[in-house]
Amino acid sequence: QVQLVESGGGLVQAGGSLRLSCAASGRTFSNYAMGWFRQAPGKEREFVTGISRSGSRRYYAESVKGRFAIYRDNAKNTVYLQMNSLKPEDTAVYYCAAGATLGSLERAYDYWGQGTQVTVSS
Repeated sequence: QVQLVESGGGLVQAGGSLRLSCAASGRTFSNYAMGWFRQAPGKEREFVTGISRSGSRRYYAESVKGRFAIYRDNAKNTVYLQMNSLKPEDTAVYYCAAGATLGSLERAYDYWGQGTQVTVSS
């Protein structure tokens, strides 16, 4: 089992920045690819970004390319999501997830955090 706990969400004005963290415990963190997903009210959960076990590969949804960055610190068992130039449409609950392989589909991930709310005001 892997336990994931997100933090860093909050309320920010459009154009602002936030950094989300996801702390993992349980099994060896570096054995897992990590992903961030989000779910806005009334919408399905969607892929935001993912990073490979070593951190050498990263994928981003088109909607966040150039604004968001994912990185991980395997020594600290933590993955981060740096969000810049935030827009109201980025408002959602953000979830981190861990899986054996890097992918953009939910089924690629076996473990999920509880989520953290990000609200971007206009």
